[in-house]
Amino acid sequence: MIPSPALQPILALAAEADPSNDVIYTGAYIGLALALLLALLRFLRGPTMPDRVVALDLMAIFAAATIGLTAITTGTSELIIVAIVLALLMFMGTTVFAMYLERKGRADAP
Repeated sequence: MIPSPALQPILALAAEADPSNDVIYTGAYIGLALALLLALLRFLRGPTMPDRVVALDLMAIFAAATIGLTAITTGTSELIIVAIVLALLMFMGTTVFAMYLERKGRADAP
């Protein structure tokens, strides 16, 4: 599949075969994994439902970033589209949950 022209600058980063890039990519993967673990800890500890939803949204953002980083390191443009779709779906889910909490708050008010 031919990558779209809009993705050419992003995928050009992978074409530069510099050994220092491997160190940078490895550091980025380690940083994303650590951030994902910390967000998972917040998800498990809570204490409230909004805390858990924000942590889940944060984990999805880190997953999308990991997919984007993988797209850059491998040079596949299809993965960037997957990352964008994942980020948009999680944003919509968080927005729907915020609307639910707002309506629930109005119903509880005297």
